[in-house]
Amino acid sequence: MSNVANSTNIMWHDCPIQKQDRQQLLQQKGCVIWLTGLSGSGKSTIACALSRSLHSKGKLSYILDGDNIRHGLNQDLSFRAEDRSENIRRIGEVAKLFADAGVICITSLISPYQKDRDACRALMPKGDFIEVFIDVPLHVCEARDPKGLYKLARAGKIKDSITTERK
Repeated sequence: MSNVANSTNIMWHDCPIQKQDRQQLLQQKGCVIWLTGLSGSGKSTIACALSRSLHSKGKLSYILDGDNIRHGLNQDLSFRAEDRSENIRRIGEVAKLFADAGVICITSLISPYQKDRDACRALMPKGDFIEVFIDVPLHVCEARDPKGLYKLARAGKIKDSITTERK
């Protein structure tokens, strides 16, 4: 028995079918490809293109898109710093489960805080977390502005919903 965070008297239950068994069945290595960058940098577009490419090669992948996750699992979270961190923590845990299942999990998230990305990386075996920074200049993202967030932020109508620098 162990205690984890607020959960007490819990026990990890091992199963005879392990990650390597699932990977052998799928003929692929489960991992997490963590796409991060500014709003409007093209993360979701790249994630979809990568997923299509993998699918065409017979590889099973799944995309965890930041906005899509906030429609369900993380709908209770705001864009304050502590909620952003919790958002990333939850997505990291889900991504870890997909990788353990042998699936190539592609995340598409702003994930502005290095410490949060490092915590997600630490959840997985070495080499199973691949971080890709979509390096698009701010002025390009602002010109694209598919959600209108930059315009609203510049007008002072929203705060804490976009990040213009990586931390």
